[in-house]
Amino acid sequence: MNNSISLSILDQSPIRRGNTAGQALNETIELARQADQWGYTRFWVSEHHNTQTLAGSSPEVLIARLANETKNLKLGSGGVMLPNHSTLKVAESFRTLEALYPGRIDLGIGRAPGGDRITASLLNPSNTFNEKDFVQQLVDLQHYLGIENEYPKQHSRVHAIPMADTAPDLWILSSSGQSGLFAAHLGMALSFAHFINPNGGPQSASHYRQRFRPSAQLKEPKVTVGVFVLCAETEEKALELQKVMDVLMLNMEKGKSEGIPCYEEIKNYKFTFDEQDRVRFNRKRMVFGTPAQVKQQLESMAAAYGTDELIAVTITEKFEDRLRSYELLAKEFNLIP
Repeated sequence: MNNSISLSILDQSPIRRGNTAGQALNETIELARQADQWGYTRFWVSEHHNTQTLAGSSPEVLIARLANETKNLKLGSGGVMLPNHSTLKVAESFRTLEALYPGRIDLGIGRAPGGDRITASLLNPSNTFNEKDFVQQLVDLQHYLGIENEYPKQHSRVHAIPMADTAPDLWILSSSGQSGLFAAHLGMALSFAHFINPNGGPQSASHYRQRFRPSAQLKEPKVTVGVFVLCAETEEKALELQKVMDVLMLNMEKGKSEGIPCYEEIKNYKFTFDEQDRVRFNRKRMVFGTPAQVKQQLESMAAAYGTDELIAVTITEKFEDRLRSYELLAKEFNLIP
């Protein structure tokens, strides 16, 4: 049994039914405070746009508040969707965070828009959704953060400020093999989003390690894995949490913005034949059960990916169930505050 697995959290600031976006963000803050006491390693927040169900659109703003509310957690983005932004501005935002909280900031970078294409084009009208442009942004980002010292000629007189002795740790977020190869080539850490794509992750992690080229910041490959986790005291309660997630993901796939379902309203819902196929697939994206059951599944996942760190993503109808899931997980893995 592996007791050396460290656990982290990716929180998407879900807006629960009847709540406001402000309440969702305050729940994220409260969760971070508790996670800091329970012994979690990282606490990442996401970037989503033009959605009525997730409140987090500016991770760099939320990270600043979370870092001020906690003492031990590494705070980061999971992630900043780089094509939406000016690379220089992202570097300046995270240089500022690093200057304020040295050694505690992660900069997780994603390539997806974090929303629909129209919204992405408004966030950055010059966004071509071109893979080569993304790679160039990654290269520029390393230069602006001072990780690589040789600036491209056109940028030689431009520096991201404030200058600092340290830089945020760079991560590439991936749900496919391609971004993992970018991370390997540039010497960045890799976080695979199993909660988005449950297929091919261990192979992608293996390919990343095989092709990894050390950088000034990272000498050895590093992998984390994000997965939906639903942990409860009893199997019965875990199945309730799972049913809510089943319906939530089906609604999202159908384009419905109804928020997190109420269990009492959907507990007797019967899935159609086609929906059953989707439910089976989506359950591969999650781990659920009692603490002992969840721990066994997570240890198997860590072994398959060859990692010693997992990132839990938990969405529940009730905030207290979300808190309790993370608390039970921390106790089962004997995390040390």
